[in-house]
Amino acid sequence: MANVVVVGAQWGDEGKGKIVDWLSERADVVARFQGGHNAGHTLVIDGAVYKLHVLPSGVVRGGKLSVIGNGVVLDPWHLVKEIETVRAQGVDISPETLMIAENTPLILPLHGELDRARESATSVAKIGTTGRGIGPAYEDKVGRRVVRVADLADRATLETRVDRLLAHHNLLRSALGMDAVDRDQLVQDLMDIAPEVLKYAAPVWKVLNEKRKAGKRILFEGAQGALLDVDFGTYPFVTSSNVIAGQAATGTGIGPGGIDFVLGIVKAYTTRVGEGPFPTELLDDDGDRLGTRGHEFGTTTGRKRRCGWFDACLVRQTCATSGVTGIALTKLDVLDGFETLKICVGYELDGVRMDYLPTAADQQARCTPIYEEVPGWSESTEGARSWADLPANAIKYVRRVEELIECPVALLSTSPEREDTILVTDPFQD
Repeated sequence: MANVVVVGAQWGDEGKGKIVDWLSERADVVARFQGGHNAGHTLVIDGAVYKLHVLPSGVVRGGKLSVIGNGVVLDPWHLVKEIETVRAQGVDISPETLMIAENTPLILPLHGELDRARESATSVAKIGTTGRGIGPAYEDKVGRRVVRVADLADRATLETRVDRLLAHHNLLRSALGMDAVDRDQLVQDLMDIAPEVLKYAAPVWKVLNEKRKAGKRILFEGAQGALLDVDFGTYPFVTSSNVIAGQAATGTGIGPGGIDFVLGIVKAYTTRVGEGPFPTELLDDDGDRLGTRGHEFGTTTGRKRRCGWFDACLVRQTCATSGVTGIALTKLDVLDGFETLKICVGYELDGVRMDYLPTAADQQARCTPIYEEVPGWSESTEGARSWADLPANAIKYVRRVEELIECPVALLSTSPEREDTILVTDPFQD
């Protein structure tokens, strides 16, 4: 049976949580492979709402192994709090159902403090970070000074790691007018939280490869969206990790041969949180209507999302960089009632037509969208579970999206409820 990677194919908030939950019924393992608790997934199951940030979406389903891979940066205090919150909703979480890679980097309080201090102190364009320390933690990972889960098991090792870390951070803090970190208190805080984290620690790369050899189906879950990828996103207004599908291999240790199907989650319109270019952004009544109907507020931050028409150029681009096999088109019902819809089919840059978003930030800012208008529909698509339930113009819209992004629709979502999904192609079938 196939192993499936789920990635967001826009700027995040595409509805990955629901799709991962829907697919997890068919999976044996659900593995998170990048990002931190700046991500947010909202799941609605039998009327119960679960808001997850770092826990894989599979935790709310019984009988599944949920994995946090080494590509994630993990705030141990947030993890414990999130586990307690989910347990209070009746979800069983134990070392038998949750596993954390031993080589997972940790987000410490100093990372969040540095994140917020730099964002507030900058005199140039703000990145729009959530201020939760994700970026600084990734910086320390590539700088070879981060504390990892395995380091919590030995105090002497931990103290060495902390000393190396603080040699760097205290210099930064001094330059920003911040007090030095209390080294002994940080070590003690980490030793106190260690037992709560270490009970879930395991060689994830080994376990996943054994599961694969045994024929188990693995679902790899990403956070954010491909347009926030540190290499292929709208840099510098991006996240601090690779978001595209290739990260599923390096972020868990499964190897690229373990990936059989890449499912790109795509919203039927476009949204973005925070700063950065957004060619199809609507600052009018249509934009407000999309935001209101789509309940476009961030799961993690509560920030209002910017809304705009569907951008086929961007999605075609992300489908290419992630090697998307098929897409899951979500929130089609939000478009109900629009007399006319627009789809971005290209850009104009200094009088020249472009069929992709250029890399240079100044060029991105000057791109204006070229639209194709298509008829909308007055009927409701909410809750549709088959093509026969959809209005003719809604089907035409979906088919036109497929043509423009050069990728087929595998799943179609018509409400937050997990069962309101039209299955076209089962990603888990070889």
